[in-house]
Amino acid sequence: MKYPLLLAVVAGTLALSACERTVVAPPAAVVTVPGPAGPAGATGASGTDGAKGATGAGVGIPGPTGATGATGATGSTGYEGATGATGATGDTGRTGRTGATGDTVVIVPAPAR
Repeated sequence: MKYPLLLAVVAGTLALSACERTVVAPPAAVVTVPGPAGPAGATGASGTDGAKGATGAGVGIPGPTGATGATGATGSTGYEGATGATGATGDTGRTGRTGATGDTVVIVPAPAR
């Protein structure tokens, strides 16, 4: 069964390839050259104004006013920071000697050269 079907496909391919093909040329494209521009057309008429919407004035019963929003809560007061420790007291220096009294010191300048 496999070979007769294959043989029929090959025979059909050969038969169709032996037919004469006709070549159809596409029609030539027509190029049109534009002529000079004509005069400008007349200006069109202005359009009419559209209908105005209602303003809401003269309404017998105006709508209710919206509710006022609630006031926000007050924030809490911050904590006071910790106080720093007091530094240690420094050592007291020794008291100096009392100088001798009654002696006069005289400084004699050196002789000029």
